[in-house]
Amino acid sequence: MSRSPLIRTFGAIVLGSGLVVTAATAAAADPAPTVSSPEQFQAMQEDLGLTAAEATRLLQQETEARELEAELEEALGADFGGAVFDIETGELTVSVTDAAAVETVEDAGAEARVVENGEGALDDIVADLNDHAPEYGEGVHGWYVDLADDTVVVTVDKGQADAADALIAEAGVDPATVTIEESAEAPQTFAQIIGGNAYYINNSGRCSIGFAVTGGFVTAGHCGRVGATATSSDGRGTFRGSIFPGRDMGWVGNTTNWTTTPYVNNYSGGRVTVTGSSEAATGSSICRSGSTTGWHCGSIQSKNQTVTYPQGTVSGLTRTNVCAEPGDSGGSWVTGSQAQGVTSGGSGNCRTGGTTFYQPVNPILSQWGLTLVRG
Repeated sequence: MSRSPLIRTFGAIVLGSGLVVTAATAAAADPAPTVSSPEQFQAMQEDLGLTAAEATRLLQQETEARELEAELEEALGADFGGAVFDIETGELTVSVTDAAAVETVEDAGAEARVVENGEGALDDIVADLNDHAPEYGEGVHGWYVDLADDTVVVTVDKGQADAADALIAEAGVDPATVTIEESAEAPQTFAQIIGGNAYYINNSGRCSIGFAVTGGFVTAGHCGRVGATATSSDGRGTFRGSIFPGRDMGWVGNTTNWTTTPYVNNYSGGRVTVTGSSEAATGSSICRSGSTTGWHCGSIQSKNQTVTYPQGTVSGLTRTNVCAEPGDSGGSWVTGSQAQGVTSGGSGNCRTGGTTFYQPVNPILSQWGLTLVRG
């Protein structure tokens, strides 16, 4: 088992509100990704350090990478070990657990890497740790799959590596498959009672709309319990579904005066049109919309993150380097025109940066049989 020194602070908080948003016309490119507005390209340039042409090309590469990953996952079957997209080179690296599968990956146009564990085995380790989280959560912030290093990373308070050792031992996990990292901040949720033109829970706490679904919208589960009201200046609904902790899924239905749209607000006077919910690869660019801090972009660092919030443990989250603040909870995450998830929590802020986690949207849709509103 490896232990790294103190890393960049990592705390989790849930973020609040903000309506979804927008339809857009992609900047000129050939071929052009059918995804976003000039404002979205501007945000990607500012947050990712790209030119408009580079942002256009990146979106196209990520679209191709999603399609290629899906094809190879089906073709490789049990030999598929996960995929990581390199935002700098535009290349997709596919891990395989059998060297005989390398040729299939390379023939398809992706880089191949032979690994010992792979995504499936690492997900099983996360599941084992999840089963023992209530007994061994003290001093442990969370854990996630790191596909690039073929390991599960457990993050702990500084000087609390023994707590991770206890968790790993109790879960019966091979220590060689786990890396322990120390961090300075513990996760916390981001919901907050503040003013703003988003939706309010029971006329008090504020959270952001994630994505429109038939008859309502999805958001973070920690924003409200089943039966809680969700209101704005022009609409009203009720939480029909809510799971938190465990997951961070919420669904508001029984809406009145709200008209569903396929849009996400980019907070620059424009909108991004959501056309689907195809999951982006680890390493891909991603942008977030929230009513406190608006629109910010970054990249996907890892998937299947487990976080121990003060309210309890949440698993199945995705980890990013995008900033967020209280009031952004429940807000939309998109890669290109594809819906990715809703804001759960994180650390830091949009002045100094931070880590933010989102609840993937497809499990929310599956949980309650919801249909995403698409453009």
